[in-house]
Amino acid sequence: MSTSVQELTNPSSPSRQAPPKTIVRQWRNAVIFTVLAVVTLVVCGLNSIEDTVVFRLSESGDAIRLGDVQLAATPTGWVLGIVTAMMAVIAWVLGARGRKVPKWCAVVFWAAFVIAMLVWAVSHADSNSLSLPGLLGGSLTLAVPLIFGSMSGLLCERSGVVNIAIEGQLLFGAFAAAVAGSVAHNAWVGLVAAMFGAVLVSLILAIFSIKYLVNQVIVGVVVNVLVSGLTGFLYSTVLSRSNVGLNAPEHLPSFSIPFLSKIPVVGPVLFDQSVIVYLMYVVVFLIWYGLTKTRWGLRTRAVGEHPKAADTLGVKVNRLRFWNVLLAGAVAGMGGAFFTLVSVSSFNKDMTAGQGYIALAALIFGRWRPFGALFAALLFGFATNLQSVLSLLGTTVPSQFLAMLPYLVTIAAVTGLVGRSRGPAASGVPYVKE
Repeated sequence: MSTSVQELTNPSSPSRQAPPKTIVRQWRNAVIFTVLAVVTLVVCGLNSIEDTVVFRLSESGDAIRLGDVQLAATPTGWVLGIVTAMMAVIAWVLGARGRKVPKWCAVVFWAAFVIAMLVWAVSHADSNSLSLPGLLGGSLTLAVPLIFGSMSGLLCERSGVVNIAIEGQLLFGAFAAAVAGSVAHNAWVGLVAAMFGAVLVSLILAIFSIKYLVNQVIVGVVVNVLVSGLTGFLYSTVLSRSNVGLNAPEHLPSFSIPFLSKIPVVGPVLFDQSVIVYLMYVVVFLIWYGLTKTRWGLRTRAVGEHPKAADTLGVKVNRLRFWNVLLAGAVAGMGGAFFTLVSVSSFNKDMTAGQGYIALAALIFGRWRPFGALFAALLFGFATNLQSVLSLLGTTVPSQFLAMLPYLVTIAAVTGLVGRSRGPAASGVPYVKE
């Protein structure tokens, strides 16, 4: 939502006039901030109750104990509502001047909005005490497969291939990890099998979309349906039999990093985790470093933006795309292994539950950047975990609305509600060498 205004020069000025200056006025952030500020004032201010919300910053077993944070629901709602209203006013003023809303303004607004809503929801619950380390830890756990999935989509789309098959890669990776881990009685074997299984799924996507030039979106959807049906059939006919022993894999080990795990609040959340979470940190860093600091990354971004120009410089476009799609499958396989080697103890039919599509939304939300996709996936994990935590606390917020929360965030991302984003120019466009 924007308007353009041209400021003309004085007609009486000399013949050598400067070109008219165009001011592009952006109103999207101002409108969004205003609507949500009104919601905050009405819900968290007018509809608040006289109660005190307690946020616990540490657990009983933590090495460093921090005091609890107590907030009065009504004053907190009004104060944060006023803050959101002030940020909306700033957005309107800057929009009228043709200037963008600065990042600090957006950060302050969204922080105030989320905290106000959280205080309001907890104040209406049966238990008015909430553990922040538990909330953040659960959010990270739920975000792990989303992060691996979004990194897989990032590698593909930066190469010019739309990866709708993330759901199938995650699901088949979970299936392969369960079977191989159960047969070998070794979780590491299950992890390798998950990566190999997801690579097989990516191989189907690469062959049909790159070699045979089939529509990449259609291939991705067909692959997802194929993997869902195949794993569902094998689960019903083979894995569900209790005497077979093919669906009882061991778990990957967990350990804490000395000193770092003792940091209050964030230490236990980030540095007392399963080994696959630490692998996630490494994968995100390596993908960021590879795409931005290496020759491979430069070539990958080139074939995703302008494959013809890359071809004229000697880059084997389709070969690079092919291998990057297979690499993306290996990354997604790690996320699939998380389901059966960390989260639960067995494979279940369609256990990924659409998280591959949410990972794709996180990629779009993160503007096709590694760290952007990382934080977007963490946001979706937070939204998913929040609805579970509030349900356990017994909040009066309708359960149907809580169940919709992560999907509402997903819709906001893919519809551009949080800002306009542009993917790689050649993404989804097959390349035929002339």
